[in-house]
Amino acid sequence: MRPDTSAEYVDHNAEAARLERTAGLYPEDAEHLLLQAAAHLELADDRPRATALYDRLLSSETPLENPFLVRALKAANLWEYGHEAEAKAIIEGVRAASPRDPAPWVIVAESLESHDELEAAQQTFTEAATHLLTDVPEPPYATHPVLFGRHRVRRMLGLPHDNWDALADTLHSSPVSLDELHDPKRVWSLGSDNPAELEAEISRLRAELGTYREALSRPFPVAVLHWPASELSELLTAYPSLAEEYPSHEEHLATIEGSLRELAASGTPNLGIVTGTVPSYEAFAASEGASPADASLLPQYATTLAARGRAEAGPPERGASCWCGSGRTYESCHGGTA
Repeated sequence: MRPDTSAEYVDHNAEAARLERTAGLYPEDAEHLLLQAAAHLELADDRPRATALYDRLLSSETPLENPFLVRALKAANLWEYGHEAEAKAIIEGVRAASPRDPAPWVIVAESLESHDELEAAQQTFTEAATHLLTDVPEPPYATHPVLFGRHRVRRMLGLPHDNWDALADTLHSSPVSLDELHDPKRVWSLGSDNPAELEAEISRLRAELGTYREALSRPFPVAVLHWPASELSELLTAYPSLAEEYPSHEEHLATIEGSLRELAASGTPNLGIVTGTVPSYEAFAASEGASPADASLLPQYATTLAARGRAEAGPPERGASCWCGSGRTYESCHGGTA
């Protein structure tokens, strides 16, 4: 879909078919592309076909980057066309797995909320906040929907504010407070004949729209390109001239960590790390009509991977695995180096 195309005029079935074809051309991006295709099918109200795409991903022999996100999306979709029992079973599985990514938590909690399972939704949001944000000095941007969703559900349940709610209030940047946005009585103001009440509701809706626009306008991550040892060895064997960029794998890893720290210290927002593969890089070079030996392609390749949703947030959160793939936590690996 072109960026300037209004969603109102999108042929969602055609867009889903295009994304499926593209996934066949770029198997390394299949997960991201097929999730987009499934979203278009849901918008086209073809939920069984969307479920088939989620099942296709979950049954793939290729390990998924975020299997819990796929499961959460499948559960939410199933519930929308009558498969409540199966959806709830998947939701319980996602909650029990306690993923480190906030997105699956938000999806399953909002699915419970949309079906009036408010107590379960509140518990799910609380589990997510406890799991993701305990002893975290500054909540990452991706976790904000967890806190805002929890605040919203607790407001509907009439529960008193607690520390997580207070934190949500401090993170909320809209001129209209969360308490006002999440007021359960707002639904009545939409049918009011009082001009003052209607004007206040319009202001609240504008504030919410501004928040959504801000979230949607976040740029792709400033991406740092990472080559695993085997991929870098294959790359330099095929294109020896790139050795000027990568004298050794150890120096490559040190350069990445140095770049991450420098960018973070300068206040650069939305940092990310993308992992390259030689086949993917060669395909990108071919699409650009250039030689893979051209070092100027490397930053373009990193940006393209980020645009395809391949970036992992960097530096990693506390307790998360190091970006280098060592299997150790970031603090005990590159995050602990001087």
